[in-house]
Formats: sequence, structure tokens, C-alpha cells
Amino acid sequence: MLRSLLPPWAHERIGPAPAPPSYVADDGFPAEMSVNWSGAHPELRVLFDSLGHDVVWPGDSVFHTRRLDHVRETFTPRAGRPSPAPLWHSIAWRPPAGLIHKTYFGLYSWPHAHREAAVAEAMARLGLAEAWARTRRRVETVEGDREIEFFAVDLTEDAQARVKIYYRNHGAGLAEVERVAAVALHHDSGRARAAYQTLAGEGAGAGEAALSCLAFRSGVDRAAESTTYLRLPALAPDDGEAVERTAALLHEQGVDPGRFRTLAAAVAPEPLSRSKGVLELVSFRAAGRPGDVTTYFRFPVFDRPPPAPFRPSISDDHR
Repeated sequence: MLRSLLPPWAHERIGPAPAPPSYVADDGFPAEMSVNWSGAHPELRVLFDSLGHDVVWPGDSVFHTRRLDHVRETFTPRAGRPSPAPLWHSIAWRPPAGLIHKTYFGLYSWPHAHREAAVAEAMARLGLAEAWARTRRRVETVEGDREIEFFAVDLTEDAQARVKIYYRNHGAGLAEVERVAAVALHHDSGRARAAYQTLAGEGAGAGEAALSCLAFRSGVDRAAESTTYLRLPALAPDDGEAVERTAALLHEQGVDPGRFRTLAAAVAPEPLSRSKGVLELVSFRAAGRPGDVTTYFRFPVFDRPPPAPFRPSISDDHR
């Protein structure tokens, strides 16, 4: 399916450098693979940067939902933004259920005032302005340095479809990311703290650029759920240790870690004890479903990292 959607990727050879580079992975490769381990069957996901290409889903009339139509223009120069927001897409599949599609708007290159204005407008268009305002006020009571980085929508009209807003935390400790997560309505702080500590090891820091995702659903007056993403290369010396900490978390959550270990070893280009960054992120959501752990794999494809994208600091907007 992915090959049929992206003709340039299907037919162009991957060279020694990205052209153009993507922000998905540190080396500029425009895709990652992840697996959510909750439930009887894992959910496989592929996230990719469209790199400026239009993506037409099979059965587009089904997946091209009103929700996406409501907000798409909000993230373009037609709405006063400095540039079109890069589009990332995700396909998620948990057999025997059908595919789920998601779209992500990358806000990371804009000044912060533009990010906040776009998110506020999009949430208003979706009827979630009050929920966002209440949630944002709660987040702003948490001390620390963070910025809005992504806005995402589930491409379905299902009542449980989510709108997600991602914060990147700078220099945060585990206690700080827990306080951000706790602004959500459904969140078990005790479970979350224990999970973060298992991943972080003996330290109290959340590592470099931990992410906080707040998920909104229709009919809920603030963020319904939260997911915290810890960047394992900043917390563990190598992929071997990162995998073992993640396996311990899965075991604590009642999930047999055997399939995860097998997958990690299969996708790493060398023994896990000699690699770092293949297991890039591990996320945990403490919202009632057991074993809600997702592992994110990024593949070292290019010889050297691309130039970093422009990323204004929070001080640029005098916040």
C-alpha cells in the first residue's frame, strides 16, 4: 500500500544523502516504523513525510474526512502562516481490524506565535476551542520550557477519533513531564511515574526533547488522554540497554516482551550492544488500557546527518 501511495519513493534509488532532508529522523530519512503492544495483537504503524507530494489514499472519499477539510487551510499561507506546514502521514494496522489513517502538521519551523494561532484556529473549527483553552491554561501552570510542535488528526468520523497536540519539552525532568501528562482527564499518575522511571533508569531526567501528546475527543471538556514519549538514546548508552529497559516495562505492564526483542534485533543493522538510536522513542499512555506502550524504530540510512531545520527558540516570541 505504501509503495502504491508514494511513486517517487517506489522508483527512486536512495542515495548517500537525503534530497530533500526530512525532520522525521536525525539523518534526514523520511520515515519511521512503530509498534503499539497493547491488546491481543500488536498494532503496526508506518509514519512518513510526504516531502511535498500529494498523498491520495485508496478510497479517498472515505478517508478524506470533514475534520481534515476543516483545518487544512489553517496551516497554510492562505491563513497568514509563514509557510505551508510539512505534512506527515501515518498508516496503522492492528489485525484483524482495518487500517487507520492519520495526518500530522509539522509546526516546528514557525515562530511560536504562528503555531499557537494556527492551533487555536484549528481547534475552534473543530468545536474544541473550549477544551483546548482549558487544557492550555493547565499546561501553562507547569513550570518548564516547552513548545508546540505538531497538530494531528485521525482521519475517521468515528466518535473516538482524536485531535492531538504535541509539545516538545526542553531540559525536563520526569516529574515535569508527569505534571504535563496529568492535565488530561484520564491519566493514572502512579502508573505513569513508574513507567517513566523504568525507561529512564536511575536518573530523574526525562532526557533530551521528551514529547507530550495531549489527545482531544468530541464531548470532552479538556484533553481526554495524554501520552509521554521518552527519547531512549538520551537515557541509555546503547540500543541493547534501551531494549532491555523497554522489555522490562512491557513485562511490568503484562505484555510478553519476546516479540519486541525479536523485532528490535531484526531491524538493527548490527548487534544492539553496538548500535544506538534505532530504538529512538518509547511512549507510555496511562489511560486505562493495560500495556499501552509504543516503540518507535528509526533506521540509520544516510552517511551523515543533514543540516538541522530552522527551529526558533521560545525566547523569539518573548514568551
